[in-house]
Amino acid sequence: MPFGCLALWERRHCSSLSDVTDKYDIGHTLRVKEFCELCLAKERETGKVFFCKKFLKKDGRKVRKAAKNEIMILKMVNHPNILQLIHTFETRKEYFIIQELATGGDVFDWILDQGNYTERDASCVIRQVLEAVAYLHSLCIVHRNLKLESLMYYTENNHNKVVLRDFYLSRYENDGITEPCGTPEYLAPEVVARHRYGRPVDCWAIGVIMYILLSGNPPFYDDAEEDNTDQHNRIIFCRIVAGEFEFDSPYWDDISPAAKELVCRLMEVDPMLRITAQDALWHDWIAGQGASEKNLKDGVCAQFKKNFAKAKWRKAIQVTTFMQRLRAPESNGALGGVVTARNTMGVSHRVTIENQARDGKKVEERAENGETGKAGESHNTQTHTHTHTR
Repeated sequence: MPFGCLALWERRHCSSLSDVTDKYDIGHTLRVKEFCELCLAKERETGKVFFCKKFLKKDGRKVRKAAKNEIMILKMVNHPNILQLIHTFETRKEYFIIQELATGGDVFDWILDQGNYTERDASCVIRQVLEAVAYLHSLCIVHRNLKLESLMYYTENNHNKVVLRDFYLSRYENDGITEPCGTPEYLAPEVVARHRYGRPVDCWAIGVIMYILLSGNPPFYDDAEEDNTDQHNRIIFCRIVAGEFEFDSPYWDDISPAAKELVCRLMEVDPMLRITAQDALWHDWIAGQGASEKNLKDGVCAQFKKNFAKAKWRKAIQVTTFMQRLRAPESNGALGGVVTARNTMGVSHRVTIENQARDGKKVEERAENGETGKAGESHNTQTHTHTHTR
């Protein structure tokens, strides 16, 4: 079904709730997310247990649109690293999406439970994410909400298979997307700058995930302790648009040059120069011997617990609403004007990186407008910064 035909859904015949409950025993709500409730659904005929998302129509147009988007996307895709669609129902009050059940838990939690965790483990995760995203991109589908929390292991007994979930924000690319959405720390510069965007935003998000998997730290962060979400996001957005991130010591001291290079290529500010998911699959860190076997467990897990315990990292915000506030006249301070004053996604740029990922030396950067900066106070770091000026 074409993505522009959402209105057709309103004229579809609706199932009754008994149609759902006659086939599935719907369990109690396990978790409430931004758009839906999560629960288990047991097929009465076979006893098989599936994953169920319930979207309540009364929660508004955005929820209804999210449900329709996810159903349309899942009907189009068939890939081993994407949770497959089993059944859908639309009643007068709800949408039900029945999917395969992944029982292996979040990748995040698995890492915390391991006695040994290496770059090779991280490479295995990223490779499977790249394979799924390359497949989506071949269909001109943009996921738009890739993050560490979107990744799960398929079974608890075999942690070799990673699956993607949560397609309610996914879109067909068409001539470019303008609506900002997603999780702030994972947004690509072109989304923050309110430009038309497409598939490269997913590759940026994979770069952010890879950075976190290797260090336990987010690449773009705010050191402030106060829980001011708007101020936090302004600081994050400034650093994203400038492409400011560091390979901080000691967290990156033992990380391989190949890993650093792939991070830099995935988090390239210019989407035209950013590596694609398909090309990234051929990178030495993914396909070759570039990933180190050194145990990273202690350092990564310590930073995981420190950073991801923060409520502001767990919060999902309405990015569109926040960006509207950000563009308001009263917000046009040094940080508030990030979307307008720092709308810097032009083509006139020159950045020199002295093979920072290959020889381990500190990155040297030169930009035509002289804008440089650090994402935070640190020492003995390798800094990667792209600054683009119009």
